[in-house]
This record gives sequence, structure tokens and C-alpha cells, in this order.
Amino acid sequence: MPPRRNFGTTWWGRAWVEALEQRAKLDPNRLPRGRTYARKGTVSELAVGAGVVSARVRGSRPEPYKVTITMRTFTDGEWDTLLGVVGTQLGHAAALLDGELPGALTEQAREAGVDLLPGPGDLRPRCSCPDSANPCKHVAAVYYLVADEVDRDPFTLFLLRGRPRADVLAELRARRSPARGEKPKLPQPVDEGLTPRAAYARRPGALPTLPPPPRVAGAPAVLDLDPPPGTGWTAAALAALAADAAGLARDLLTSGPAAAELTFEEDLARRAAGRTAPEITALATAARVPPRDLTRWAEAWREAGRGGLTALRESWQPGPGPLAEAQAVLAETGIPGPAKTWRNRVSQGELQLRYGRDARWYRFVREGTEWCLDGPPSASPVDLVY
Repeated sequence: MPPRRNFGTTWWGRAWVEALEQRAKLDPNRLPRGRTYARKGTVSELAVGAGVVSARVRGSRPEPYKVTITMRTFTDGEWDTLLGVVGTQLGHAAALLDGELPGALTEQAREAGVDLLPGPGDLRPRCSCPDSANPCKHVAAVYYLVADEVDRDPFTLFLLRGRPRADVLAELRARRSPARGEKPKLPQPVDEGLTPRAAYARRPGALPTLPPPPRVAGAPAVLDLDPPPGTGWTAAALAALAADAAGLARDLLTSGPAAAELTFEEDLARRAAGRTAPEITALATAARVPPRDLTRWAEAWREAGRGGLTALRESWQPGPGPLAEAQAVLAETGIPGPAKTWRNRVSQGELQLRYGRDARWYRFVREGTEWCLDGPPSASPVDLVY
């Protein structure tokens, strides 16, 4: 068996991975699936630019998903602070000029407020897949493969903060060896602005184009005090309701009115999909639903939304055509055992395909005694088997 693929062979590559997993406040439940995707070689066309990473990630559909990740770049003032940190010790500049990243430099930069590694809110991903989680497994896979780029060149960290290697080195050399005889810079003219008459005389310009809806809803305001005890509410409960309302509002913007036309079970699964295990248990108790059931509903909703939940909970009898197609596809996989068909489900070994009323196929895998949804749906069973 080949050794397991690891990410981060240099200390700076490992520092990138540790920042993702510990400091960037990414969903810890999504990162492991990203590692698996990265190890399978599903990522291609990975490119790193100033403050941006782009890649293609092969998923369950024929066309690879497009992933774009932007990272917060430093302002000129922050760059001045960072380069000042580098200049405090000759060893820092010398190591960078040799293509190495001193360990002490990253810690000193972080203490100065110019952390080279990603922190909370620094990474803003976009993926063309239907998964609304942040990050989805395709984005998470790209996060891990950026560690390879950082391994090859630690200046990738500087590039992700906005400046390429050549610019950083040029600035370091200039600071170490200032040019002799350089003329002093002349003061720049002060912009005196507009008079009220000139401002009102201007013709208004075109309205700006509205930005696209955010990938995730914003966090609600924090309440300093709990409501009166007689209400039965707490600040945390109100914040959870506000966060849920913001998430539903975003879904309405992206999906239309259908996002609000949910049954009790669908809305419960939607709310549980964004919560931790203890929160799901509390929600299930309040809704009088077995926590184990709600945990499975939440996972199905995270993977495929309403269609995934329906495929998990419902069975029905479609025509023979789709089932025969799935049987033929499974027969070619080499999975041991005969294909078994029951209503809209075709099973072989540890794999099961379910045909939904939306004419899409859903892939389930056996975990113990239960079948669990494994990814978004597809119009063709071939996409889910291979």
C-alpha cells in the first residue's frame, strides 16, 4: 500500500495547514473531506496570484467545478509594518534573499498585526458546485494543495497577501542599501476637494451594479444581556434565530420563493445542517425528533438540500427505464454480489443509487447498518459510480 499523502513537507507548508485547521476558523467537519479529495488527485489547473487562488476540481459531474479563493491582501501601511519587522534582524532579510522563511519572522509579524498566515475572515472562497457549505469539499481540497505551493516557494505567502517575490526582494534590497544621491521627494499637492456649488452642479453617474448574494449569511449582532427571565428566551437562542433568518434570507435571494416553501421536517433539517452535534441534539429534543434521525437529515441536507433529504426518507416506484440503466452501470463496476432493486433503489455491495422524483440520482454508501448520502446528485448514474 502506498504511503498516505501528507500536506506540508517544510515547516512553512505545515504552518499553512495548521493555520487552516486551527486559526482560520473554518468548519472542521468539512476539512477532512477536502483532504480526501486532494489526495485523490481531483484538483487541476491550480494557479496562485496576488491575493487569489484558482483551480478546477473534478466532482460528481462531467464538468469540473471552478474554485476561486481570495485572501485579504495587506494595505501599504501593513506592508510597511511587515517589511519593518523583516528589517529588525539582518538574519531575516538574509534568509528571505536565500529563499527561506525564518520561523521567528512569522511569529513577530503576527504579533505586529501582519500575520502572513490566514486568520478568521481572511479567506473568501467561491465554488460553482451546488453545495452551500463553507468550505465545500472542493474548496477545502484546494486549501490543502496550496500547501504544496508554499512548500515550493515560501514567497507564496507574500504573494497571497498581495505582493510577488520580486517586489518584496526589491523593497528589502532598497531598505538595506538606499541609493546614494537620491533626490528628496517633493511634497504632493493637497486635494482641496469641491465647493458645495461645484458638487451640486455635477451630473449624477449611473447606479453601481449590485454585488452578488454572499456565499454565507453574515453573523448577527451579539446581545450583551439576556431577555427578562419570564420570557423563556436567552441571548444565545435569539442569536441563533437571527442567524437562521439571515441564512433563509440569503437562500431566498439565490433560489427564489421555493426556499421558504418547506415542510416541518425540511425546515428542521435545514436549520440543523449548520449546527454542531450538541446543538443538533438540543434542536431534536425541542422538536421531539430522535437526535439520530435529525443528525442524518442534517447531513443529507448539507450534501444535497431538499432533494437529498427526500432521497434519504422517501421510497417510491419509478418506471423500469431508470432502474435498468442503474443496474447496467453497477454491473460494469466489478463490485461483488448481485444488484438488488427495491422500488427506487438499486444496491450492489456497499453502494446504493436512489432515483428521485426530480429525475436525479443520489449516491448512498453503507456505514454500519445505515445508508448515508455521499455527495450531490447527478442526472446520470455513471457520474456517481465512477
